Amino acid sequence: MVQLIVGKKGKGKTKHLLDKVNNEILTASGNIVYLDKSTKHMYELNNKVRLIDVSSYLISDSDEFTGFVCGIISQDHDLEQMYFDSFLKIACIKDENVEPIIKKLEKISEVFGVDFILSISLDEEELPASVKEKIIASL
Repeated sequence: MVQLIVGKKGKGKTKHLLDKVNNEILTASGNIVYLDKSTKHMYELNNKVRLIDVSSYLISDSDEFTGFVCGIISQDHDLEQMYFDSFLKIACIKDENVEPIIKKLEKISEVFGVDFILSISLDEEELPASVKEKIIASL
């Protein structure tokens, strides 16, 4: 399953994402990973959540990003959820459409049983109709 938290920069998506991950870790039976563009939010996350600073791994396009995600999944068979803050930035999505990578994440989710929750700095109206059903919060 892929879920989206959308809204322009500064609308509170990161706070919403942090609240969600910290609530989920209390009842999760598996592991949770939080991908971000820095370690800035390290102390706001429950210490059971694994924070990964994606900027340290020299990822330069969305294909490399999905390979990176699959590498994380391959190393942790107890992985239950992955949270992506600043998704457009960490996945190196500039002017291209977000739809193909979201579809790819949906397939990865189905195959490996990992849920993805993405924070995207776009308004709901800017997203393709095919992904709007995945929105859980529009700020």
